[in-house]
Amino acid sequence: MVGYIGIASDLKKALATYTESGGKGEPTLDIEQAVHAMREKFEVVDQMLAGFDYQRYFDADTSGKLTIILEAEEFVLGLEDGKAWFTKEVGLLAKAFALCVPDERAMAIKDELAFFQAVKARLAKFERGEGKSKEEMDSAIRQLVEEAVVSDQVVDIFDVAGIKKPDILILSDEFMEEIQGMQHRNLALELLKKILNDEIRTRSRKNLVQSRALSEMLENAIKRYQNNLLSAAEIIEELIGLAKEIKAADQRGENLKLTEDELAFYDAFEVNDSAVQVLGDEQLREIARELVDKVKKNATIDWIVKESVRSKLKVIVKRILRKYGYPPNKQASATETILKQAELLADSWTE
Repeated sequence: MVGYIGIASDLKKALATYTESGGKGEPTLDIEQAVHAMREKFEVVDQMLAGFDYQRYFDADTSGKLTIILEAEEFVLGLEDGKAWFTKEVGLLAKAFALCVPDERAMAIKDELAFFQAVKARLAKFERGEGKSKEEMDSAIRQLVEEAVVSDQVVDIFDVAGIKKPDILILSDEFMEEIQGMQHRNLALELLKKILNDEIRTRSRKNLVQSRALSEMLENAIKRYQNNLLSAAEIIEELIGLAKEIKAADQRGENLKLTEDELAFYDAFEVNDSAVQVLGDEQLREIARELVDKVKKNATIDWIVKESVRSKLKVIVKRILRKYGYPPNKQASATETILKQAELLADSWTE
């Protein structure tokens, strides 16, 4: 019975399908076809790693295994479209493998598959907003449980990754220097992209204009790298520069003596436009403070979907902009941006 733990749901689905079809069709799978498919996919993945000696992984100690996984990840990232291709093929190999277990031909490649999946899992950590389904996670856990690494030594994960300081602060100058000095350049690039995407996504829940501008800067830099206009070293330098931009953006509120909410509205004023700049920082800060106060007082739980409330807020915003002499030809766009910004903050305001 222990051998069937974890596959009860799969058996239930299979029996339901077979029952609904009136008992017709093939209740069993031709194992030879499955083994053939598994071998084909194994050869594809193995060929992708041609030139990289991954066999040394199986005789390495725990620290060595972690290092080899990082090296394999760096190798895959260096291939054209390597991350997507490797991830897809290992996924197909794992599915074919699952159909063949416990055939001895499947068990003969289980160690290699465990290594491939370990590399795939590392690559998946850099994906934005993507994750495994519960079924995929369960399947992966079942296949890799017996391959779990049990270490009898303390392993410095940061040292293995090429990062010397375990006490790090994301986007700190010290951490950026560590990334800049990483031995694996492709891995450093993916790590930076992941960190910056996460940082920008966090800000997108609070500051519409700031997060939009930062996101465009990141996308433009990545496009230039993909079009071979930047080398790996140059794109890393550029992304580190973007990280500094994000840090500077966080400091602006403190320098302007504005709260986080007030800064979000301040940024909605198109402050880089020459027509708006004539108002001066002090005037723009006053507008931001009054907007937060008035909009927050008039925001209700359902104001986003209630047109009458939204219309009232629109009037309030326009009145405040006119009161402070905000450029008339800029008022319409600023009003719309301010209302969109208010929608982002509505949940926290109405709690």
